[in-house]
Amino acid sequence: MEKTSRNMEWKTLKSEYLIRRPWLTARRDTVELPTGAINDEYYVLEYPDWINVIAVTREGKMVLVRQYRHALGKTCYEIVAGVIENGEPPLEAAKRELMEETGYGNGSWKELMALSPNSSTCTNITHCYLATDVEKISEQHLDATEDIEVYLLEKEEVRAMLEKGDIRQALMAAPLWRYFAKSGLKQTEVKK
Repeated sequence: MEKTSRNMEWKTLKSEYLIRRPWLTARRDTVELPTGAINDEYYVLEYPDWINVIAVTREGKMVLVRQYRHALGKTCYEIVAGVIENGEPPLEAAKRELMEETGYGNGSWKELMALSPNSSTCTNITHCYLATDVEKISEQHLDATEDIEVYLLEKEEVRAMLEKGDIRQALMAAPLWRYFAKSGLKQTEVKK
């Protein structure tokens, strides 16, 4: 595929905030494309950056959480995730969220990847971390609006959950798939 250096940036002609709340900020932009076309209703969701953590204990178990997700109306297994506080480095946010949600910490940490939730409408980035050799060092420290159960699962169990579509949150499935691809864990036999 031939690469081009053509400028494809849009020019923002006008912005109007429709809602500004702690967990939802939405604006409507009027934009001009390089072709001269005008789109007077382009919607953008502004969020702070997020983190998520694939945590593996010293014994080789994966630390997952289970919680109700109101938008889907389902209780879901997930990896730890959360918002990066204003001015907080992403790695520190990841360590804080793992400790708060599960009580696990320490270990070795590295950034696995960074993803956009939806590059066409969302402003934020999700920083995905791998924490290995974590250990239980505290109790959970949940917010009043959090109801989270902690599970230690075999890697094969988590891989099977991915294959069956039991982990649906895309920003969690993507780093998990990368982790399993790099770790060489073979595909499991999926029962329908």
